[in-house]
Amino acid sequence: MQTIHTKFSTLSLSHAMLQNLERIGYNEMTPIQAAALPSVLLGKDIIAQAKTGSGKTATFGIGLLSRLDVKKFRVQSLILCPTRELADQVAKELRMLAKFAHNIKILTLCGGAAFGPQYGSLQHGAHIVVGTPGRVLKHLQKNSLNLENLETLVLDEADRMLDMGFIEEIEAVLAFAPKERQSLLFSATYTDEVLAISRTIQNDPVSIRIAEEESKNKILERFYETEDKFATLLKILSTYKPKNAIVFTNTKAEADVLAQEMQGHAIDALALHGDLEQYDRNDVLVQFANKSCRVLVATDVAARGLDIKELAMVVNYDLPHTQETYTHRIGRTARAGEEGLAMSLYTSYEAQNAEEFAGGEREFLDASSLACERDFSMLSEYITLVIEGGKKEKLRAGDILGALTGEGGLSGSEIGKIDIYERQSYAAIQSSKIDDAYDRLKHGKIKGKKFSIWIL
Repeated sequence: MQTIHTKFSTLSLSHAMLQNLERIGYNEMTPIQAAALPSVLLGKDIIAQAKTGSGKTATFGIGLLSRLDVKKFRVQSLILCPTRELADQVAKELRMLAKFAHNIKILTLCGGAAFGPQYGSLQHGAHIVVGTPGRVLKHLQKNSLNLENLETLVLDEADRMLDMGFIEEIEAVLAFAPKERQSLLFSATYTDEVLAISRTIQNDPVSIRIAEEESKNKILERFYETEDKFATLLKILSTYKPKNAIVFTNTKAEADVLAQEMQGHAIDALALHGDLEQYDRNDVLVQFANKSCRVLVATDVAARGLDIKELAMVVNYDLPHTQETYTHRIGRTARAGEEGLAMSLYTSYEAQNAEEFAGGEREFLDASSLACERDFSMLSEYITLVIEGGKKEKLRAGDILGALTGEGGLSGSEIGKIDIYERQSYAAIQSSKIDDAYDRLKHGKIKGKKFSIWIL
């Protein structure tokens, strides 16, 4: 039986990269990394099936960074992602992996953000571009992005991009790319459409299937029949008391209504869907990730690409239309060896649809077995403070922490996650200390400068 080496040191990586991998806690390869990285490093095309959270970003990230010529200030790698959230997550991990060398520039090009600043950034050059197909294509058509020096193309979550109707944009982007290149395709499922695009863009790809070999996520899956979904949702949350949860609906309007209803029952909930402006989406995602919001009510746009490392529960308030969507939804929980909960609600009218999900260890129960605690609530530990300044003003997390904890200020334990974006920064503050933090920054300075402050 062939031995699969799991140490990164067994690969032909530079000493600097190996040191950085160790520094950021990448000690051993995940199954997808062990299976794919040798071929990726040899410059071969690959088509890989791996579920969310398997380590696929580092798989292609280590590969393309190993081939990168830092002195050649041209776009050498392009990663296409289905959503802005996933693109941001991928870029964030690539920047962490790229710390082994100086001056590696990684740009994110996504819709929903202003075109002008992206255009300006491209004029200064970049080594790696991460983006959504539509916005990348727009830059190519306006000649602000040049792919003549492209060496590696990555399609991340290819099945999701095809589900979202990006096939024409992807094909149009490929028309700008050199024929001689490495093409890496990652997908949670091998649909006919995925295999078709592989045949179109890849040259004798190495096929790697990991999803079936990986240990199954420890997810307790239960389906509840009910004629009052909202009351049952409250009972589920009261019974299981998850630290946080994503509740999926099938429509944007329902996500908004449900989030408002939950807020009326002392549950910190926010809606996430495709109609939100980019800054609103950022606000929602930051609050959920930094524990200022306990429940995210989302449409399937949020089923992938969210950088939520610890998600206790997923609730299908509306049954998904396909088994694949169900798998993607519940795959957000039980990450990194943790156990997770996946609850699905259906009415007697939807019983026939629910039967399609029967099988395995899924339990079908009656909602009457649940009870709601009196005065049940899900309030957040933190509240988010927004600072009107970010990377453009060269703000760092340490600057904000210092301004909050300086003489007579908050203690470090009263401050949670700090996120720095281009023009805004977010600091999670313990709920009981939010007024103190607001007053301190409102009347004080960060790095000797005044900033506008408000509470989300």
